[in-house]
Amino acid sequence: MLAEIITIGDEILIGQIVDTNSAWMAQKLNEEGIRVKQISSVSDDRQHILTALAEATTRADIIFITGGLGPTKDDITKQTLAEYFNVKLVLNDDALNNVLNIFKRYNRPLLEVNRKQAEVPENCEIILNNNGTAPGLWFNVNGKIYVSMPGVPFEMKYMMEETVIPKLKTALKLPVIIHKTILTVGEGESFLAEKIADIENDLPANIKLAYLPKMGQVRLRLSAYSDGETSLNDKLEEFSSRIVERVGHNVVAQEDIPLEKVILNHMAGKGLTLSVAESCTGGYVSHLITQHEGSSQVFLGGAVTYSNDLKENILGVKNETLYQFGAVSQETVTEMVEGALRQFKSDYALAITGIAGPGGGTQEKPVGTVWIAVANANKTVVKKFTFGNKRLQNIERSAVAAFFMLITLLK
Repeated sequence: MLAEIITIGDEILIGQIVDTNSAWMAQKLNEEGIRVKQISSVSDDRQHILTALAEATTRADIIFITGGLGPTKDDITKQTLAEYFNVKLVLNDDALNNVLNIFKRYNRPLLEVNRKQAEVPENCEIILNNNGTAPGLWFNVNGKIYVSMPGVPFEMKYMMEETVIPKLKTALKLPVIIHKTILTVGEGESFLAEKIADIENDLPANIKLAYLPKMGQVRLRLSAYSDGETSLNDKLEEFSSRIVERVGHNVVAQEDIPLEKVILNHMAGKGLTLSVAESCTGGYVSHLITQHEGSSQVFLGGAVTYSNDLKENILGVKNETLYQFGAVSQETVTEMVEGALRQFKSDYALAITGIAGPGGGTQEKPVGTVWIAVANANKTVVKKFTFGNKRLQNIERSAVAAFFMLITLLK
């Protein structure tokens, strides 16, 4: 069962907003056994939309459209769909009552432009929008399903989860797709591929392996396709176990979760606490940790000691250490991590100091030089890394490296 996603809006094409809808939809559809064949973004242009619809119909069984259902003149999706199917727009009572109730709830006068949002192509079923005024539209024409939804993410997501996916599961016989994700850190994509080449060659036709690299991490995703689930799970586990055994200590999780969440889960399970001392990462590590619900069980906090004065006054780094070895050094990061343990009274701590760039490097310490330390009361581990000359990438890679060092120490 193949699908295509079309997002409509000039704001996407000029980079004013990022199209997060497509990625979210593709993930949800894949979980239900619907494979996305293509994703495209088109402008608020009648002919452009008509062409995109005609082309999508030749490739996919289900066409999802988001955007262009609002009340303003640039929202032309509904009218263009009516033209595409050669039908008229008609007033839908259920959609109108939804609009009336929303405006009544907020004690706002109903404008004619909002009333027109209840006009829909006469050959569609409406999908009520419990979070906005624009209804979704469901078409079943010549064996193809078309679903048009608002571009506002939270409106579209509720519509997909509450109505569209259940309706698709009722209307169609969907295959089973099962995914198994193995999170690895510290080994490049090509090295991993070489290490498990023989295992990949042994995969049957209905199990695929994908490499998903991201800044010092690679997710290995096994996807199995079948009409029945029982034997599928067994086969998937068999190949997953072989890969985990082969890759070894670079495997940090056997589920699709962020690296920092692996740490939080592990430490929460053992009742351990963590603090941080950040310099060149500027609080990025703390942000990654605290974006997760329940992080307060583990994360006590820390300090962003960007200046040497704060390294001395907050973490207790010695002035002579900074003078003799510099802020970016093994000696300084060691005193930073041990200072965090001492000052913040956590079970574990991590510290990062480096030259993120693009300036500030020297011949002895070029841009991308980063020292990272992790510690508990009994052991301190320190490593030097030499990354590239891109500031944001250096910050992200530093965080990943620090988390991997911490996981290694924890385990």
